[in-house]
Amino acid sequence: MNCETCQLKELVVEPLEIQDVLRCILHTIVFHRALGLVRPRDVECEHFDITYVQCGDQQLEKKIEEKIDQFIGWVEKHPNRKSRVCLSFFEEKNKHASWFGNKTERRYWEQWYINLHVGNPKSHGKSHSSKAPFNTKENLSEESSSRHAALESSLREVMFQIIRFANEKKDHIPAVQNSDTISFPYEISIPSSSDSSFGWHADVLKRMLQTGHPSMLG
Repeated sequence: MNCETCQLKELVVEPLEIQDVLRCILHTIVFHRALGLVRPRDVECEHFDITYVQCGDQQLEKKIEEKIDQFIGWVEKHPNRKSRVCLSFFEEKNKHASWFGNKTERRYWEQWYINLHVGNPKSHGKSHSSKAPFNTKENLSEESSSRHAALESSLREVMFQIIRFANEKKDHIPAVQNSDTISFPYEISIPSSSDSSFGWHADVLKRMLQTGHPSMLG
């Protein structure tokens, strides 16, 4: 089984925008891979003029919120960093029994990388040049508005990137085993507490070392 990967365009965000951005992206991905019974619900972003669709599954929404909160907690400890969130879909296969009992192997078939560069809002509008004009509130407001508009445009691009990938890449999707909203096991990985830049969740890295790169799984 091949593991398809999608590297989403990097977004430069401020801390207060993280929750809105991740909700929009994660729910959009999951909605396009939800092959079970869904109750579509349109949701408007809090900080952007963008509407996305949620599946209407409370357990899914709870898990996404928990992971977003964990990621925000990581960002608070590692400000001004590039980082990423990985949403993975996989199958669970029972390996041969051993002295230690039955083992379950995860076979990843799709991974989405959400690339974020979380900036410090205090740094916007500042210049190290002594000849730079003094930044008035009007200048800062104009620059902030321009940055926000650029982020909104980039977030729209990411949503279209998700839709294109989801529609074009279908042959690798395994057979549906149940009628749950999300018919396949999935996980949302964030940087670990010891990771200060790009990084995989420790559990994901450990499994890769044990099983080989996901794309090599047969």
